[in-house]
Amino acid sequence: MCGRGFLASYLLQEICLPNASRYRIREGSPNPRGASWDGYGTNFSLFSENATKVELCIFDDAGETELQRITLPEYTDQIWHGYVEGLEPGTPYGYRVYGPYAPGEGHRFNPNKLLLDPYATAHLGELKWGPEIFGYVMESGDDTTMDMRDSAAFIPKCLVTDPKFPWNDAPSNPRQCRVPWDSTVLYELHAKGYTKLHPDVPEQLRGTYAGLGQRRVVDYIQSLGVTSIELLPIHTYLDEAHLHDMHLTNYWGYNSIGFFAPHPHYAAEPKQALQEFKTMVSRYHDACIEVILDVVYNHTAEGNERGPTLSYKGIDNASYYRLHAEDRRYYINDTGTGNTINVTHPRVLQMICDSLRYWVEETHVDGFRFDLGTILAREPDGFDKGSGFLKVVSQDPVLSRVKLIAEPWDIGPGGYRMGEFPPGWSEWNDTFRDRSRGYWIGRTPSSELAMAMAASPEMFNHHGRRPWTSVNFVTAHDGFTMRDLVSYNDKHNLANGENNRDGSGDNRSWNCGAEGPTDDSAINTLRDRQMRNLMATLLLSQGTPMMLAGDEFARTQNGNNNAYCQDNEISWVDWSLREKNAELLRFTQTVGALRQRYPMLRHSMYLHEAVDPDLGILELTWVSPDGTPANRDTWQNSPPQCFGMLLDGAARLTGIALRGHAESLLLILNDHHESVEFTLPEVSGEGAWHLLLDTDSFVTEERQMLPGEAYNVTAQSLVLLVRSPAAEAAAQTARA
Repeated sequence: MCGRGFLASYLLQEICLPNASRYRIREGSPNPRGASWDGYGTNFSLFSENATKVELCIFDDAGETELQRITLPEYTDQIWHGYVEGLEPGTPYGYRVYGPYAPGEGHRFNPNKLLLDPYATAHLGELKWGPEIFGYVMESGDDTTMDMRDSAAFIPKCLVTDPKFPWNDAPSNPRQCRVPWDSTVLYELHAKGYTKLHPDVPEQLRGTYAGLGQRRVVDYIQSLGVTSIELLPIHTYLDEAHLHDMHLTNYWGYNSIGFFAPHPHYAAEPKQALQEFKTMVSRYHDACIEVILDVVYNHTAEGNERGPTLSYKGIDNASYYRLHAEDRRYYINDTGTGNTINVTHPRVLQMICDSLRYWVEETHVDGFRFDLGTILAREPDGFDKGSGFLKVVSQDPVLSRVKLIAEPWDIGPGGYRMGEFPPGWSEWNDTFRDRSRGYWIGRTPSSELAMAMAASPEMFNHHGRRPWTSVNFVTAHDGFTMRDLVSYNDKHNLANGENNRDGSGDNRSWNCGAEGPTDDSAINTLRDRQMRNLMATLLLSQGTPMMLAGDEFARTQNGNNNAYCQDNEISWVDWSLREKNAELLRFTQTVGALRQRYPMLRHSMYLHEAVDPDLGILELTWVSPDGTPANRDTWQNSPPQCFGMLLDGAARLTGIALRGHAESLLLILNDHHESVEFTLPEVSGEGAWHLLLDTDSFVTEERQMLPGEAYNVTAQSLVLLVRSPAAEAAAQTARA
């Protein structure tokens, strides 16, 4: 540092950097947090309640050589800050934070460790694992002994960015797309793995944000009837030490270290990750497809007391993490990952909400799925529906208007809270997953599946919550793919390096007669029908369906049900299967189109099994194979293996449907190993029943039957029929 002077309350520093122009630093502002370029210089702002000094470290363009350290000159309301004139976007930087190293008191300050800015919007470089990145002497195994080695050469760097940087070919005013919840179809995919093997994506763009935004990729997703893609985590994340040692990686990305930056390794040009991500979002909005982010605000990549010091731990460990009250050396681990973010701290809560608003306002994403969402609602006494986080989000003018999806469980005490999130939230419904899987292998009674298909009203129908609250899924990133559900009885996770001990042992799967691939045509025919059954159950049920990318053409992970560490062909979508399993793809597209065509399949209000007082008819009737209404209460003792779900279109739909002028739908499911003669029921209105779908043969030919006639529902199959004036008129025209 060349010189330092004070002029009244105006602080000025002149910084001499090797081979660089002279910088001048003044006090700057505590707001906003992070590095903010204004066209003339950059303001730096970092929260730390317990630090005694903060140094800003400037690096060369490659992020390899530390050029200078600048002490942030001011401390306001627990915020360290300073403004550096002339410091431009693209400059790599990090922090060194001074304070007590007293793990027993919760403090782990160590200025020998370079730290990432929690508010950084871009990152440069790789994490290099070594003892230098640990705040304690790792070789000793004693985390109370401070390590004096410099970690700068091993740590990625933050980048100063310019939010007004041109968006490449993206429009200057990106289109926002708001899909009503009752029309939403989610599609969960991995930003890299989805296009890594895609033949229609230029090779240099495969596995990137730019590749995901290619027109042919967007058009294909749109052809499925998908309205919203849900991306596995794209926040900057790091691999765990044990994966590094086994030469594996955290492919799923549930190990965040930066909540404001897109993961640079998913960008064709890593330094332009933010712009590339924005452009990708705009391409989906052009097709009126929403982009939902899976976000991980429950823990960070720093692990427990034996983990590395990368950012939050060295900035203010006692503020950012929940620590045991009796010994603050140790972390509360309600996430199963070593640490738990302390959402009850006002500055930490502010950081999370700032991050959420940033992604909405800066990149225009349309919503979030919160990994281990119950963590965010945990107060000192446990899960709280009135927690600070839930209150803040519910009244926030930005966040309250986007889609909010909770994974409503964690491993902490009383951590399973499905159905307990407040109005405005939707929730992953693992009960739908388990019941639909179980029904089609004969393990779940029809009475339980029926409730799941009605959007689980026993869990969600309260406080004005709607059917879309239930996010239904059969498969997700965690677990078997749909193909593997019908091909494996057991998990096959040896590639994960844990002797097949990882991953769930209860998959509710059935291999249909042979473990894994087989040439037996009868087994393969059954597997194909079971996949159609599962896909149809998902897309034809009330609630919000979520498909797993690739299930529509039978993607496989070869029996691996925990492929979180497999950044390879095990996890990447194999697009050669699109042609091989074209019939399943066509089936999925057909069922998706039926869901959009018939609003009764996606009611905006819960259906009732009681008589509509205005029309004197039932909205929802459960039907026995003899065509008569079934009392679901009697199913508890002897649930039928074959049953029907009758939706009378003359009942309340949007409040304007008129009796005799609306369509009615009949969904029949048969998990029995024998065919069932199902008598088609009478329903209000006139006309015949017309076949729309049969998973046994995926029929498309015209067929009509009158009420009272019997339809042969083959073993382990699903049938959908419609009765409407429009269908009858079309049939008469065809016959003429």
